[in-house]
Amino acid sequence: MPAWLTVVGMGDDGFAGLGKAARRALIDARVIYGGARHLAMLPVCLSAAREPWPQPFDIAPVLARRDTPVCVLASGDPMFYGVGATLARHVPADELRVLPAPSSVSLAAARLGWPLQDVATVSLVGRPLAALQRHLHDGVRVFVLSADGATPATVAAWLAQCGFGATRMIVMEHLGSASERLIDGLAHSWEIGGTASLNVIALECARDASAPRLALTPGLPDDAFRHDGQLTKRDVRALTLGRLAPAPGELLWDVGAGCGSIGIEWMRAHPACRAIAIEANGERQRFIEQNRDALGVPNLQLIAGNAPDALRGLPAPDAIFIGGGVTAHGVLDACWHALKSGGRLVANAVTLEGEAALTAWRARHGGTLTRIALAQAQPLGGFETWRAALPITLLDTSKP
Repeated sequence: MPAWLTVVGMGDDGFAGLGKAARRALIDARVIYGGARHLAMLPVCLSAAREPWPQPFDIAPVLARRDTPVCVLASGDPMFYGVGATLARHVPADELRVLPAPSSVSLAAARLGWPLQDVATVSLVGRPLAALQRHLHDGVRVFVLSADGATPATVAAWLAQCGFGATRMIVMEHLGSASERLIDGLAHSWEIGGTASLNVIALECARDASAPRLALTPGLPDDAFRHDGQLTKRDVRALTLGRLAPAPGELLWDVGAGCGSIGIEWMRAHPACRAIAIEANGERQRFIEQNRDALGVPNLQLIAGNAPDALRGLPAPDAIFIGGGVTAHGVLDACWHALKSGGRLVANAVTLEGEAALTAWRARHGGTLTRIALAQAQPLGGFETWRAALPITLLDTSKP
């Protein structure tokens, strides 16, 4: 069937800035959906009924109009953090037409002369501020889509708290309209409490000398995490993540998660990586909540409880890490049963009983066993000697 739904991207210049095809779609529509601001930009001569989005937001009224010419108004490019992407998940491609306008980040890049392909974009519209953290690296440029006029001041205070107070901030209001304005300053000296609600923030990140450097490679320093000692240590963590081999879109179960270090670093490997941390200890659950925000992966899901019972009903994982509990009855079997075909299971053990459990498991299901023995140079009187850590036995196996 021909497209019955047209999504029209509008700039801050309103109806006057639309192209011929977008104007024609609005003229022919029987009903037009959009936010109050966009609907107010339409000329009175249009005959279509105007319907504001319901609160809370819901696309069901649009979907109920199938077979009727419908237009939906959106800001800029509807497929870039916009309602077009939402509708495309529910409407077949041949029934949907999208007519984009320049996005706010395209206009921002044009104003600043920044090559758009070299700039990260983070939306804080309905998303936690912690999502910005993973992009904070010295010299990196970031566009931030603000939730409202208070967002710039909130971002400035947060940057200073994270050790990026020297970051340059350019707030761009009402891009593409006669009211366009740019405000330039530094995060640590930002004094503007409120800006226009429609704004984009451009960041030129600058790390303070005292701020910790958080690399993108696995094996963050142990002190990057809040923990009570139940932590997969840095070098073992790097080796473990190498065996887990995260890939975009994949889901990890971190069973007996402790402070959440494995799941957090899994998610830091790529923005599309997902993880579920399963942890029974209440204090460690709080550590996971604090660490996931501090290290920029607020979407890490936390399940409170003991495996295997806490695993019931969870989505099937692409990889599983068992950092504690390999000797608990039924844990290895439940994880193996839930794992997708072709998925990876990695488990670490430090006790003889744990090693025996992994050895027996390998005899039945295959895989490799690796002994990890590490030592660090430490003082001994006036000299130094090697202090060995407890050896770790690592099981790495894949499900046929």
